[in-house]
Amino acid sequence: MSTASVSVRPGTVLADLLPASRVRDIALVAGGAALTGLAAQIAVPVPGSPVPVTGQTFAALLVGTALGARLGFLSLAAYALAGAAGVPWFANGTSGAFGASFGYVLGMLLAATVVGALARRGADRSVLRTAGAMALGSALIYAVGVPYLALSTGMSLGAAVAAGLVPFLIGDALKAALAMGLLPAAWKLAGRS
Repeated sequence: MSTASVSVRPGTVLADLLPASRVRDIALVAGGAALTGLAAQIAVPVPGSPVPVTGQTFAALLVGTALGARLGFLSLAAYALAGAAGVPWFANGTSGAFGASFGYVLGMLLAATVVGALARRGADRSVLRTAGAMALGSALIYAVGVPYLALSTGMSLGAAVAAGLVPFLIGDALKAALAMGLLPAAWKLAGRS
């Protein structure tokens, strides 16, 4: 039987293409957390901001979309809890729950859950729907991260927006464009568009 001849139930995400088991779920959750931690090490400082440009937001959105809401949430929860407990896999090998950028990590947890739920509704099957899911996921990350940045540093909300949102918009657009190509292509490769 060819891959293209297998039908996929509505509500399927990429992770569902693997045989279901607890071992699979544990491996996907651990793998998603590890991918996010590795991507966080791709960090470029932003002048005037305590928050660097990293690959972790892209990884978090990709993990949520590929794993679905439940496993995406668990994966980002494992990432956040392990980092808060001292695993040095936040941006630039840092850890802890009270840094200026920890709010973005919490936002990624929410975003992975929401984009995972959207992926179950087919948001990862076309370029335009993927763009919408990535834009919403990024907005959720900022909705939590920017106010947390302001509170943790004593910045005004306006200063936090200037330091923790504006410099990242172009990079987020590039990450979304990458996801817009990768996710629909993954479905086509699987023969399930």
